[in-house]
Amino acid sequence: MDRVPIRIRLTLAFAVVMAAVLAGAGLFLYFRLESSLDRSTDQGLRARTADVATLAQQADTGLREARNLRGPQSQGAQVVDGRGRVIDATPGLTGYSLLRPTQLRGVHDTPVFFERTLDGQHLRLLATPLRAQGKRVVIVVGASLAGNAAALADLRQQLLIGGPLALLLASLAGYLLAAAALRPVERMGERASTISAASVGRRLPVPRADDETARLGLRLNEMLARLESALERERTLVANASHELRTPLALMKTEIELALSAPESAPELAAALRSAGEETDRLSQLADDLLLLARMDSGALPLRRAQISIRPFLDAIATRFARRATDSGRAVEVEAAQDLQLLGDRRRLEQALANLVENTLRHGAGTIQLEAAESNGSVELHVRDQGAGFATTFLPHAFERFSRGPEARGTAGTGLGLAIVAAIAQAHGGTVKATNPAGEGAEVVLVLPAQVEPGAVATAPAPARAR
Repeated sequence: MDRVPIRIRLTLAFAVVMAAVLAGAGLFLYFRLESSLDRSTDQGLRARTADVATLAQQADTGLREARNLRGPQSQGAQVVDGRGRVIDATPGLTGYSLLRPTQLRGVHDTPVFFERTLDGQHLRLLATPLRAQGKRVVIVVGASLAGNAAALADLRQQLLIGGPLALLLASLAGYLLAAAALRPVERMGERASTISAASVGRRLPVPRADDETARLGLRLNEMLARLESALERERTLVANASHELRTPLALMKTEIELALSAPESAPELAAALRSAGEETDRLSQLADDLLLLARMDSGALPLRRAQISIRPFLDAIATRFARRATDSGRAVEVEAAQDLQLLGDRRRLEQALANLVENTLRHGAGTIQLEAAESNGSVELHVRDQGAGFATTFLPHAFERFSRGPEARGTAGTGLGLAIVAAIAQAHGGTVKATNPAGEGAEVVLVLPAQVEPGAVATAPAPARAR
């Protein structure tokens, strides 16, 4: 059944439902007509009974002489005594009783309906007890049910002919309706078969009607836009990574060629190897950064959460960079409450703050300040310096991959440091922002939830595409 086209399945389902509806409607009409005919017959019998009762109270031969009650045997009337003897009857019914003895004994104080077949005719009889001329009699009137049976048979024939014909027409209409409803889906399918990575910007045709098919087309077009955006990010990532890899590889090749050109000079050989080692470290760091961002793009970055005391954590980072800051004539200061804590992945948060301090050492000036404060159930981690601050044009793109400010171009950076900071903050369910506060200097603020469910696997959206 799964291989049957949808329009055929819809048509079959529609046909089954219509068959049930037509069958139900046919049965309803049939039984309604049968009930109406029976009710009409009973009303006629009661009216004739009233006429016969009036005649029976006046004379014993009223039925024989009453012309308005004369008719065929199937429409006759009788007056019988308690033993079943016919006292009076319409012509043709004087020789026998319309009621069987058992039926006659069942008539007591109220009228009783019976059905009986006489001379091949199916009759409906109404027996009514009556006291007339000082004795108890039973008035019996009858009517043939042949007319009712003929009317019901005619209705059955019409239903048996018209029902299948109506079902066939309804099924055909259902098939055409299903085909018309699925035609936009077929057009979208045909267009989808022509869309590939090389056909950027193509979209599925969306019908004008505001229905489920149109909404499906809109959702699919939105999905195509997201896929195109992701593809563009991947292309940009590959292009930028290729560019970043080309520089250290070219330097390594140059150093190796210089070392090979003067193999007898030990100092020059050592310097070349030292430079090649530095470029190797740079390549290794770039590979680690790209791996981290690839994990974020896959939809989840697993975190090993633990309770972190913020002040010792910041002190450890300050100690790590203290010597480099001193060599540059600068200092690293920490300001945080002793009891301030945070639930997070220590290694990832240390990586984020280390990237920020590394940026300030490369591109900033003055004292580097590491601060932490609690605000509205969140912990804010501030890293600021006293340099020239971020370029105004760079701020909107600060956390995009391979995005670098004017002052950083031509240096050894890769443009991934702030993107990794944003990825780690998002993985913790937090946010990050870069600003130039009043006065001099640049500031980056990580806003992280103070308490997060332990053992959770954090997810984060993919960073914005580098421009």
